[in-house]
Amino acid sequence: MTDKTILRALKGEVLPTPPVWLMRQAGRYLPEYRATRAQAGDFLSLCYTPDLAAEVTLQPIRRFGFDAAILFADILLLPQALGADLWFETGEGPRMSTTTDMAGVNALKGKDDIHDKLAPVYETCKILSRELPKETTFIGFAGMPWTVATYMIAGRGSKDQAAAHKLKDTDRAAFVALLDKVTDATIEYLSKQVEAGCEVVKLFDSWAGSLKGQDFDDFAVEPAKRITSELKARFPGLPVIAFPREAGDGYIGFAKKTGADCVAIDNSVSPEWAAANVQKDGCVQGNLDPSYMITGSDALVQATKDVVAAFKNGPHIFNLGHGITPEADPENVTLLMETIRNG
Repeated sequence: MTDKTILRALKGEVLPTPPVWLMRQAGRYLPEYRATRAQAGDFLSLCYTPDLAAEVTLQPIRRFGFDAAILFADILLLPQALGADLWFETGEGPRMSTTTDMAGVNALKGKDDIHDKLAPVYETCKILSRELPKETTFIGFAGMPWTVATYMIAGRGSKDQAAAHKLKDTDRAAFVALLDKVTDATIEYLSKQVEAGCEVVKLFDSWAGSLKGQDFDDFAVEPAKRITSELKARFPGLPVIAFPREAGDGYIGFAKKTGADCVAIDNSVSPEWAAANVQKDGCVQGNLDPSYMITGSDALVQATKDVVAAFKNGPHIFNLGHGITPEADPENVTLLMETIRNG
């Protein structure tokens, strides 16, 4: 029997105090992160320098005592390992070379050819598996194929994922081939993370909400099912957290359809709704609005208590509905932790 609270919640145990970690808990809101990022020189160098990537992963654990650490990396390292060009424009975010037809898909590397590029990430995992406190769960992650593909097709993030939807609707064969290639590579990538020490994996489908109807089933549910099934076959007992952000009613039954042990939910749905509709199938992770990490005050305390209360009758991992933002005040994170842990 493990004494790691997050692993207990993922097995379905209802705990008197929910374990807690925050998406993007290592990031620009922390002065120590900004110092390490400056030392690395740029974001990708930070991701690919194991000692520094491990350091920024550990920083929020030291400061706040979260119950889990999540590997510091980026979902776009995988398409870069597949052969896409990747760079970051200051103030604008990631840019990629585009993959928009079957020839482009065929030009990408195979699933077994990604590991040389990603070797520093696996080394970061090994460092963290040694250096994390014994009570801290270590979470690995990857982007889900639909979300990763939206960047590969458009060459950048977009609010409506229009380029990916266009390819899906006009060249279905190329689109499906791209998702299959990303899915296969994701399985290998996450397998290496687990072999290097990760105890849980999280699947981030940040743009799942723009898939509707059958497309949601085909391109959000099915890839999550395939990845989860293969990982659990390779690593029996491995817990999987799935995050189909802004899925709305798609959250209902997502755990059963995919085999995920926990469904992470965003803050576009209420905790009460999620408790009634999602938590009945198992562990739920979420879902405080990240804006409270900026505004703080009594409203943060009350909203935190409301989330805890809503989920108290089932397995729950406390988290935000999306990532903590650069404008967040670390003092508000401290207040959050005190509110959860002290009731």
